[in-house]
Amino acid sequence: FPNGVAAPFGPDSIPTDGKLQIVFFIGFLELFVMKDVTGENDFVGDFRNGLLDFGWDNFDEETKLSKRAIELNNGRAAQMGILGLMVHEKLGGELPLVGQM
Repeated sequence: FPNGVAAPFGPDSIPTDGKLQIVFFIGFLELFVMKDVTGENDFVGDFRNGLLDFGWDNFDEETKLSKRAIELNNGRAAQMGILGLMVHEKLGGELPLVGQM
């Protein structure tokens, strides 16, 4: 499959059945999985619903806040990494200050 926008919309794009499968899977997750059905969430985005605890309730409040801050920072670092990869792909071998690589 091609890169970029050509993957979903180009001549050799992902088949329509594949696109529909992705849309329906995301819709299923949004409607049935990723919601707080029990009302016992600790923070926004906590979709455990009484399952998958992995010891979270055993931590004190300071440790919970620290772990949530670490997770947010890891997400931000991942976003910066993806942005760097996208910029690198668009620049190719020519850099504004360095020139041809």
